[in-house]
Amino acid sequence: MSYDIAWAKVDLKKVPRLVSPEIPGSKSRELHGRATRIMKGYSSQVKLFPVVFEKGRGCTLTDVDGNTYLDFSSGIYVTTLGHCHPKVTEAVQKAAGELMNCHDFTTPLKLQLLEKLVNILPGDLRGVQLYDSGTTAVEAALRVCRAATGKCEFLSCYGDFHGKSGHAVSLARMNRTNGPARASGFYMLPRPNPYRPLFKKADGTIDTDEYIRFFDEFIVEATTGQVAAIVLEPIQGWAGSIFPPEDFFPKLRKWCDQRKYLLVADEVLTSMGRTGKYLAMEHWNTLPDVVTLGKGFGNGFPVTAMVVRAPYAEAIENISASTSYGGNPMACAAALASIVAIEEEGLLENAKRLEDFFIPRLEQMKRAHKIIGDVRGKGCLMGIELVKDRATKEPFDEAGKQVYQRVFRKGLAWIPAGHILRMSPPIVMDVDVAAKCMDIIDEAIGETEKELGFGN
Repeated sequence: MSYDIAWAKVDLKKVPRLVSPEIPGSKSRELHGRATRIMKGYSSQVKLFPVVFEKGRGCTLTDVDGNTYLDFSSGIYVTTLGHCHPKVTEAVQKAAGELMNCHDFTTPLKLQLLEKLVNILPGDLRGVQLYDSGTTAVEAALRVCRAATGKCEFLSCYGDFHGKSGHAVSLARMNRTNGPARASGFYMLPRPNPYRPLFKKADGTIDTDEYIRFFDEFIVEATTGQVAAIVLEPIQGWAGSIFPPEDFFPKLRKWCDQRKYLLVADEVLTSMGRTGKYLAMEHWNTLPDVVTLGKGFGNGFPVTAMVVRAPYAEAIENISASTSYGGNPMACAAALASIVAIEEEGLLENAKRLEDFFIPRLEQMKRAHKIIGDVRGKGCLMGIELVKDRATKEPFDEAGKQVYQRVFRKGLAWIPAGHILRMSPPIVMDVDVAAKCMDIIDEAIGETEKELGFGN
């Protein structure tokens, strides 16, 4: 290791550091205003807090006004190893000076990445193709499922998100701008949400067996019986860090095997250490047939992958799998360096240490604040659900907006999702920094609660 393992350590006496009279500051407002005259379609995250960032290091971000924030979003689940990790930065710089693109020809770097990747992934996940976006990897996964099964229909679930093109869009919630209808052969099902269960047992707890029974009924009534696969996020990101019941994925795996459906895990958001495992599906001892990787895979560099189990790997040969940018030398360098950094620095273990801190602290905050209906998390992927009433569970969107903005103004950058607060800190974070971040959020929730008339 050629760098200090404590490279991302934060001095909490100096960070957060807020120096401008207003947050966002005048330079941020001026530059963002100029940008919005040209660039359209900003995310809600930016619209709610239009700061202009200039640099980042480890678990911190600095804006053009000189304000330095703690980062509790990792970009958007992307810089899992922190901003500008020295190993990743050095690897990309070196690759950029040697070879930038040679289509899908093998390079020494690509071979090292491929061999390392299949070594760290569970089971017989062996067939790999590299891409440059999560959407592209998902689209390729659909094509390989068709090639492997000879079938053409797909099941996906309410609240999941799989990308912003053609069939990836048809796997998720539709709207008028996406087209007048879902693509033919794409169907959506409810998935178990422990906090908001659709099917319950007599004692009020979630009934995962009833979900599976409904899936069978739906297939008979709504499809032509040509189901190739069911595609799911292991943990829902866009919907608000929603975790499945512990028994759901083992039951779903058995159900797929009995019916000869492939199980596709879209792990673009959840993979590469985000939850303390290389794959989130490992938490439930469930092996998918096809998995997509992204976001933290290259720690911010645009590199993604589709990986297929050995029995179906040769089907990749039938889908015209290659891309212009997928697997370019810089991308391979970033992904390989990210995996090696996780190994060398024990970052899966650190994500688990952070989880052991976060979960009790989240539960403590839930007890302290009436507007918190639910808290959940694994590793460095968490959610806080805000409600107007714990009995009715009515979403509290206004509280979510206010908490998000208050927290940002206190020096913590993170992610909104309506009434659900999403948190995805870098897995290089120390526990003392994590504690400071949670203190900021706790304080902002209390202030918002009081402002909206829900305080004690």
